[in-house]
Amino acid sequence: MTAFSNYLENELLDHVLRNESYSAPATTFISLHTSDPTDAGGNEVATSGYDRFEVSAALAWTTASGGSSKNNEAWAFVTATTAWGTVTHVGVYDATTAGNLLFHGALTSSKVIGTDDIARFPIGTLSIKLD
Repeated sequence: MTAFSNYLENELLDHVLRNESYSAPATTFISLHTSDPTDAGGNEVATSGYDRFEVSAALAWTTASGGSSKNNEAWAFVTATTAWGTVTHVGVYDATTAGNLLFHGALTSSKVIGTDDIARFPIGTLSIKLD
């Protein structure tokens, strides 16, 4: 993932340039999307049985190095009880529902999530990079 959301871009600019307070979320939530969520957020899987995957911000990501951080744990969503469709993008939110999209990006390859499938991210496969 390399795209920052509009929300996070504004928060970070105000924090750095205007000395305004920004508190990073203690917990982040991984979202799955059926097309590009854009910087504003959208196109998230919206079907019965889908929930964002909760990760602890302190433990879930590697210490940033070279302008990037990767998932430090293997992540697995719940087993799909209905078909979720073809997932093409992933996002990071600051809340389990609604909330603010922080980052987003396209998956290396799309994945069809059918009934009884599990969306998984092995260690080191989800990366956030700043350029």
